[in-house]
Amino acid sequence: MASKKSALPMPKFHATELNPQLRSVAIWLAPVVRLLFGLRVRGIEKLPKTGPYVLVSNHLTNVDPLAVAYFVYVTLKRAPHFMAKESLFRLPLVGKLLLAAGQIPVYRSSGNRNDEPLRVAHEYLKRGHTIAIFPEGTLTRDPELWPMRGRSGAVRLALDTNVPVYPIAHWGAQDILPRYGSKFRPGFWKKVDIMVGDQIDLSEFQGRKLTPEEVGVATSKVMSAIAGLVSELRGEPAPATLWDPAQQGQATTGNFVKAAKKGKK
Repeated sequence: MASKKSALPMPKFHATELNPQLRSVAIWLAPVVRLLFGLRVRGIEKLPKTGPYVLVSNHLTNVDPLAVAYFVYVTLKRAPHFMAKESLFRLPLVGKLLLAAGQIPVYRSSGNRNDEPLRVAHEYLKRGHTIAIFPEGTLTRDPELWPMRGRSGAVRLALDTNVPVYPIAHWGAQDILPRYGSKFRPGFWKKVDIMVGDQIDLSEFQGRKLTPEEVGVATSKVMSAIAGLVSELRGEPAPATLWDPAQQGQATTGNFVKAAKKGKK
């Protein structure tokens, strides 16, 4: 059995949302992102200018967090807070930068509980910030890069804190860095499109203890909203049924492409 790793520090709270620590990271990161790709946004008027909400998005490639963070910070002029996998925070320099920018580590396999990360996420929302989540929990396993079945974390967080959920979809990041690929092809002339959707109505699930089945229904509603936006961006219909890694015998964490290649050897 693997030994339990030490708990990670959590980001500090500041008096203002766009605080000096966040700006010190963004001041050099934002220009770098602008060199990697251009961003085109539709539907920004659907998002509140102030106040807390949970932002949910599809997950195509490891470039996605940069695209969404740039959208939140530069376009929305809000602080981007992600709940991100703990392995990133265990990298010496990267971890410090993520914490300084207000990102929240989420434990997966280190033996630690996620009580503290959830407390921090709740506090950010209580303070009027936004939390961005990729509900799939990892890069999509769908062969055609459609959103796959989601996890319940985003829904539970929104319902527990009684804040609205807004879906966004993006398309184009896969042309800069393929899913689990190594061929990095950046270019300021390349475009990543982001589309914002209407608030997802979860009122039927609020104010009561939900069964696992009801949580599943609410999560499916969120993923369907995201898939609908992806469909609009791609100009083609989304699958009637979202890809389910469990039914396909795929792991829900790690590089499943590399694992599949090793299995064929």
